[in-house]
Amino acid sequence: MMEYLFGDPPEVSETKEIAPGIHWLRMPLPMALDHINLWLIEDGPGWTLIDTGLYSGLSRKIWRDVMDKRLGGRPLTRVICTHFHPDHVGMAGWLVEQTGAEFWMPREEWLYARVLTIDTGENFTEAMVAHYHRAGGSPEYLAKLRERGAFFAGIVSEVPRSIRRIRDGDSFEISGKAWRIVVGNGHSPEHACLLSEALGLFISGDLVLPRISPHIGVYADEPNGDPLRDYLETLEKFHALPDTASVLPSHNEPFRGLHERLGALQQHHAERLDAFAAACTAPATALDVAKQVFARRLDSAQLGFAIAETVAHLNYLTTENQIARHADGNGVYLYQRI
Repeated sequence: MMEYLFGDPPEVSETKEIAPGIHWLRMPLPMALDHINLWLIEDGPGWTLIDTGLYSGLSRKIWRDVMDKRLGGRPLTRVICTHFHPDHVGMAGWLVEQTGAEFWMPREEWLYARVLTIDTGENFTEAMVAHYHRAGGSPEYLAKLRERGAFFAGIVSEVPRSIRRIRDGDSFEISGKAWRIVVGNGHSPEHACLLSEALGLFISGDLVLPRISPHIGVYADEPNGDPLRDYLETLEKFHALPDTASVLPSHNEPFRGLHERLGALQQHHAERLDAFAAACTAPATALDVAKQVFARRLDSAQLGFAIAETVAHLNYLTTENQIARHADGNGVYLYQRI
């Protein structure tokens, strides 16, 4: 049985020690998923930080409070970002600039973050609009996307221009304790998790969450990608990790019962694949399928995520030859079960 650990989360600007030298910090997010968990680890004369929060005036204020009151006068000396999503890398540049900390990140994740802060012009927006047009987006929805444009650069500080690259299997020490990088895929291209068998801790980032399934989506940069296959392979890979580890996720609460949760996520996607295939009995756009499978009212942001996740499942089913895809006269993709 899964077991939730360490009681209530810390209040904003506070930290909670959950194991010797391991501190839990929670930062707010301005969305339905209203927080991200960050992990501060005492590291000799300084601190190692895992992930950073979304870049905003509020985040800067919270970080100033934390650095003034919660770090015992010791500086951040190392910042590790698990992946490129803005709630994880958003404050990294600001923190590195403020503290001089060394910045560690998988190279592919770092490159994604760098590109998205630079590729902000009209061509980016039109590629995004074209992607959602192929998915069946209405003219009104596409107009909203065009009006919003590229937004990544507005919610991250300048991504550091250099990194210490981390790769799957890399080992290093924090305060004399061994940690190992475990890379998974699907949610992002080269997502780094951190395992300390000595401490019995697994920092899972967004790849294993206890209450929600990580977002697996297809976007304009790789419209024919198959990230769901990558994610399912990651879940299988993670079964080799110790089930006794306390899992420290980026969202929701820490827990124990890794293998049970991995199995539940595998079952979730198996059921979702059946549902997506069933929604393609007659020719349907990705938007049609999303509305059928996600049977709830979706705002424009949620609709974008739902379409991206739908296309991820449809691409998987297409590769498995369970459904076929063709474009209609307007360039909109239609999917039908074979």
